[in-house]
Amino acid sequence: MIKTLLTGTALAASLTASVALADAGHGSGIGKPGDAAQVDRTITIEMDEMKYSPESIEVAPGETIRFEVKNVGRVVHEFNIGTSETWDGHRGEMRTMMREGMMNAREINHDRMMEAGMMHDDANSVLLEPGDTGEAIWTFPEGGEIGFACNVPGHREAGMVGEFRMGHDS
Repeated sequence: MIKTLLTGTALAASLTASVALADAGHGSGIGKPGDAAQVDRTITIEMDEMKYSPESIEVAPGETIRFEVKNVGRVVHEFNIGTSETWDGHRGEMRTMMREGMMNAREINHDRMMEAGMMHDDANSVLLEPGDTGEAIWTFPEGGEIGFACNVPGHREAGMVGEFRMGHDS
């Protein structure tokens, strides 16, 4: 009973911290969720073992892109638009999800995520099981150092990171 209470308290604290960081990340220069009716172009991103294809994408300030994200690998991967700071803030949430059985290397347990209030449904992020496809629609800011990374524990550290090169309006 006490262990369950402590785990629930730790989970709630972790969730509160991650929600605060996610909100800060959306408002701190990485852009904003895009409107599907305003998409300028679609880019397909493939996630494989510890890499993205393409690894670098040129974007224009204010451009809205639909990312069609495919997990062609053998394990769960994430496409998360952000910065080192936002990814570091997201790290604890992802570790909690692994530790509490909300996901493992090959599967995502959506029911457990829902029970814990950690649905991982931010507009700047797509978390996929092997073989799955998802999408993110994002409007880019006027500038800044942003990229994309996989926050599944150990993946970013193994080099699963990509970059956005901020170009000029066409």
